Amino acid sequence: MSAPVLGYGDLLLASAFLLVNAALSLHLSLGLARPLVIAGLRTVVQLLLVGFILKALFATGSPLFTILAALFMFAAAGWEVGSRQERRLSGWWGHGLGAGMMVLASTLVTIFALTVQLQAEPWYAPRFAIPLLGIVLGNVMSGVSLALNTLLTAIARERAAIEAQLTLGADRFTALRPFIGRALRNALIPIINQMSAAGIITLPGMMTGQVLAGMDPVEAAKYQILILFLLSGAAGLGVLGATYAAAWRVTDHRHRLRLDRLRARARP
Repeated sequence: MSAPVLGYGDLLLASAFLLVNAALSLHLSLGLARPLVIAGLRTVVQLLLVGFILKALFATGSPLFTILAALFMFAAAGWEVGSRQERRLSGWWGHGLGAGMMVLASTLVTIFALTVQLQAEPWYAPRFAIPLLGIVLGNVMSGVSLALNTLLTAIARERAAIEAQLTLGADRFTALRPFIGRALRNALIPIINQMSAAGIITLPGMMTGQVLAGMDPVEAAKYQILILFLLSGAAGLGVLGATYAAAWRVTDHRHRLRLDRLRARARP
């Protein structure tokens, strides 16, 4: 049994719930009505636009278009990571470090899954590569963003304690170890929670979509398990690399703290 085809009227009807929330926000003076409506409109425009673009990409099957789409996704994710940090590294490091680690982790895990587990033919086909890269990259982006924000904010706040450790002879990674550990934990907790809740508290989106599309529930569960394991692996690689690279950058070879290499996010 295939999934029922949704009409635009069905989407319009579902948007009534969003409008109810906006009305409640107005009534309670929460100030969220406009953001809710704008977010809903962006959801419609962005997802439908992506749907039409992916439909065209899937029809071509060209590896060139797959690479171009991946580069665009990497650039957008790198910009998002650098833009949302309270403190970030100055210069090109602000966007480049997070983007580089995301590209490395996401590419390695995606290619591994396409060639080993899924054995797609060809593995670079847009139909397989782009959706898988998208879900992996989004998860790595969230983890790297959380890790860098936690680490760099803590370093700026705890400058005196860190410099005291360095003065007493600790090397830079020893002095920063508590903050590195905190950043790693904060960044990996979401994927741990996601795996812990899967199947008991929630049915993940991919599994739900496949079941609605007519796939056997057990096979859908296998795919979801694979995706969750890939997400945890990619997040771990990206977060670990970004955290230690940021700790290395915010210190120097003489094990001095270099807060001049940080800058605060400009307030609107």
